Amino acid sequence: DKTVSLRKDLSEMHEWITQAEEEYLERDFEYKTPDELQKAVEELKRAKEEALQKEVKVKLITDSVNNFIAKAPPAAHEALKKELDVLITSYQKLCSRLNGKWKTLEEVWACWRELLSYLDAENKWLNEIERKLKATENVQGGAEEISESLDSLERLMRHPEDNRNQIRELAQTLTDGGILDELINEKLEKFNTRWEELQQQAVRRQKSLEQSIQSAQETDKTLRLIQESLAVIDKQLTAYTADRVDAAQVPQEAQ
Repeated sequence: DKTVSLRKDLSEMHEWITQAEEEYLERDFEYKTPDELQKAVEELKRAKEEALQKEVKVKLITDSVNNFIAKAPPAAHEALKKELDVLITSYQKLCSRLNGKWKTLEEVWACWRELLSYLDAENKWLNEIERKLKATENVQGGAEEISESLDSLERLMRHPEDNRNQIRELAQTLTDGGILDELINEKLEKFNTRWEELQQQAVRRQKSLEQSIQSAQETDKTLRLIQESLAVIDKQLTAYTADRVDAAQVPQEAQ
């Protein structure tokens, strides 16, 4: 009987839709590791593609039902037409939901990759600060050399907050959804601790260099005064020597 055959096809398709809903849409997913998240994205993509491939089957069933209705007595129309309408609605809803969930997970995955990218950029900057702090640990030379070291450190510290703000926002977005929350919190705690420590070290080093510059400037000033004084004495002594003046005839300091 053609009606029985059509109802069987409709029933099998309904069962597949119900199974797909239970497997991909009603099951609780937990993403605690990047691997789990990436696997879910790939799984949803396959499910979405599989659902789209079923479109051919739905069309065949639709054509078969419509052809049967066109030839069958009116009494057989209503029930079959209703079952077909329910199937088409359920199928379209499934495709829409699978596609929506896949897109959402893709955005979440992109968000995670973006967070890693910003963390990597900021950690590279922190590495530069560490190297600069080591390089300015025992700066040798006068006020000018120390001032150059201070300037280079201050230039490095004039780092925009944009990346750090992005890290906070991306992390908040992911953890609010309960996605990779433990891993993200661990990474953020490590990053923030390192950031704070290096900031404090840099501030202390800036103050230390400023004090060193001041000390070097005072030393330079004292040396300049001594040199000027020695130059005057040298001039006087040279004059005395030229005039063959005896040491006993000149002031005590010249003697």
